[in-house]
Amino acid sequence: MPVMAGAEPFSHDASGEIGVLLCHGFTGSPQSMRPWARHLAEAGFSVRSPLLPGHGTHWRELNRTRWQDWYDCDADAFDELRSRCDSVFVFGQSMGGTLALRLAQQRGAQVAGVMLVNPSVMSLRKGIAALPVLSRVWPSLPGIAGGIAKPDVAEIAYDRLPLRAMASLAQLWRLVRADLPVVTAPMVLCTSPADPVVEPVNSQIIADGVRSADLVQMPLPDSSHVATLDHDAPQIFARSVEFVRRVADERAGSRS
Repeated sequence: MPVMAGAEPFSHDASGEIGVLLCHGFTGSPQSMRPWARHLAEAGFSVRSPLLPGHGTHWRELNRTRWQDWYDCDADAFDELRSRCDSVFVFGQSMGGTLALRLAQQRGAQVAGVMLVNPSVMSLRKGIAALPVLSRVWPSLPGIAGGIAKPDVAEIAYDRLPLRAMASLAQLWRLVRADLPVVTAPMVLCTSPADPVVEPVNSQIIADGVRSADLVQMPLPDSSHVATLDHDAPQIFARSVEFVRRVADERAGSRS
């Protein structure tokens, strides 16, 4: 099935020793990460923003995939960056944040640092616990609106919520929550206080659960859920470059 225009993956190779993997959200695509990816590329970093399986085509395709497929796609991109870069950072938005955390849990010190934008590890919405049953009855439900506060900006994402895939995401949430204490990588945790899609309590659960000694929480007061396309995007992008350069310099100093 053809990929929707604008949803294509992003890749950039730089001559430096730093790489950044960008992980997009559930039902979304690299389009939501592309301005961030370009900013990082202009800063001199190698960048990968893969299109996750089942995304960027039709919501029925997403129902044919599971969280392991999405994780493997990001993990392959991470390994490819590591083959050419000394320090590789993993950034994620929404479910992309969930996948970034899982990479930090599975790869340990290989992950130089993590930056999360409105990451998800649970949901307070009714029906989440019943997803394994509901997904056998209904293939999808209407999508969740209200992801961007900035006018005249839209995310390329499905308008339906595929329930089999959503049930798999809920399985991933449980695994990631259980292993939060394994995460020790430096972290920037960005949260929109008025996020209508991922409850801000997710960020607090992460901050309380990880063991990252270097953890900075960054509020996004003027943005909704897809903050990388919203009012606070310039602040996110600038902070990410500062974070990458500082941590990479510290890692290089510790090796010398």
